[in-house]
Amino acid sequence: MGIGTTLDHLHFNARKNKWLGYFAVFCRVALAAGFIPSGMQKVIGERFTVLAVNHPMGNYLEAFYHTGYYYSFVGLMQVLAAMLLLIPRTVTIGAFLYLPIIVNICMLSLATRFDGSQITSPLMVCAVLYLLCWDYHTFRNIFPFNQSRARSELPQKNDLTKKFPLRFFAGVFVVVVLVVLHTRLLYKIMPRNTIADCKTQCHEENDKSCIAFCACIHHDGKPLEKCLEAFRKNERKEQ
Repeated sequence: MGIGTTLDHLHFNARKNKWLGYFAVFCRVALAAGFIPSGMQKVIGERFTVLAVNHPMGNYLEAFYHTGYYYSFVGLMQVLAAMLLLIPRTVTIGAFLYLPIIVNICMLSLATRFDGSQITSPLMVCAVLYLLCWDYHTFRNIFPFNQSRARSELPQKNDLTKKFPLRFFAGVFVVVVLVVLHTRLLYKIMPRNTIADCKTQCHEENDKSCIAFCACIHHDGKPLEKCLEAFRKNERKEQ
C-alpha cells in the first residue's frame, strides 16, 4: 500500500470520529481569537505591546510599528485569516494564510525568548497543522505521491491547442508596465541604500528639503515616517 493510500485511510478514519471534529472546531475558534485582537490593533495603527525598546522583542516591535502601512497590512492579514477560519467553507484557505504568519511569530518569540508568546505560539502552530491535516482531502493532490491521480484530471497531450493566447500575454505586458510605473511614480522621494544614492533625487544643490531627508535617514537614523513628515514640512516652507 502506497503512502497516498495510507494517508487517505488514516484521514478517512480520523474524519469519522466526532470528538476529533469537535477539536477541529475548538482550534478554529481559539486561533481566530488569538489573531483578531492583535490584528485589529495593527489595522488601526496602534501599538499592541508596552515592551521597552531595549528589550529584544520590544526593539523589533518598535521597528515593525514604524514600517507604516506594512504594519497595518500584517494586521489585516491576521484578521482575514482569523475570519476565514470561522467560516466552514473557507477553513482551508484560512489555515494556509494563518500558517506562515504564526510560524514567523513562533520563530521570533523563540529567538528573542519572549515570555508573552513563547508557549502559545508553538501551540498555535500545532493547532494550524492539525486543521490542515483535518482538511487533507481538499489539497491532497499537491503532494508528489498523489501526482499521478492529479495529472489524470488534466488535459492530455492530444487535447492541447496551439492557439496563441494574445489577450493573456497582453494582460501580462500591462501588469509589468503598471508595476514599473508604480515603483517610479508613486513615491516622490525614497531612502535608497546610501546617502549618496539618496541625494541623486535632489535635483538642485539648494534642495534643502531633499538633503535634510537623506540626512534624517542615513545620519540621524530616524524612522521613515518622521523623516517624511519633516520633508513635507520643509517642502511647504520652500514653496
